[in-house]
Amino acid sequence: MKHLGKTDADKLDELVQLARRLGATDAAIISTADIVIEDALADLCREPRCPNYGLSAGCPPHVAGPAGFRQLLRRFDRALTFKIDVPTAILFGEERSEVFKLVHEITADLERTAVRLGYSHSRGFAGGSCKMIFCRAQGDCSELTGRDKCRHPGSARPSMSGFGINVSRLTAAAGWNLNVASQHAQPDKDKVATVCALLLLG
Repeated sequence: MKHLGKTDADKLDELVQLARRLGATDAAIISTADIVIEDALADLCREPRCPNYGLSAGCPPHVAGPAGFRQLLRRFDRALTFKIDVPTAILFGEERSEVFKLVHEITADLERTAVRLGYSHSRGFAGGSCKMIFCRAQGDCSELTGRDKCRHPGSARPSMSGFGINVSRLTAAAGWNLNVASQHAQPDKDKVATVCALLLLG
C-alpha cells in the first residue's frame, strides 16, 4: 500500500510556511555546512561587555559557546532560518523587546512543530537576551540561582550571539540581503534592520 504520509519536503515546507504565518518576513531551509561560527563574534558579548552578559542561562558565559555549537552542528545536516525586517525606529525604540519576544516565540513554536513532525532533536536559537525580553522585571534568572526552573521555558531560547553564529553568512545562505542598522544612523540612510533566528533540524 502506498504511504500517504507527508514527505520530508512537505514537512520542511510546512515549517517554512508556519514561520511566515507567525510573523517572519521570510524563512528558508539551509545546509548546516553554510552556518559559520566565529569565536571573535561570541567574544563581543564579553568585550565590549553586553549589558546582559552573565544574567541568564541563555547567554554567555552560561552557554557552550562556539566550541560547543560546532560539536552540536555535527549532529545536523539541515536547518531553518527566518528573518524579521524591522524599522529601525522600532528596533531602537520602546518596542524593541516586543520584536525580540516575537523572534523567540516564533523559534519556540517552530521547534515544537518540528519535533511533532518527526525532527525530534531540533534545537532553536534566537536573537536577544531572554533576561531582557522575558524577565526584565525580575531580579535574577531563576535557573541560574538554582532556586527554580526557567520561568518561560515555552518561549525563551538561547541567544545566537553567544555561540558566535555569523548572521551575515546565515542570511547569505538563505539568499537574503542583511540589513544592518546602527542606533546612530541617519534615518534616510538606514530605515530597516534584519533580526534572525535559527532552528537546527534533526
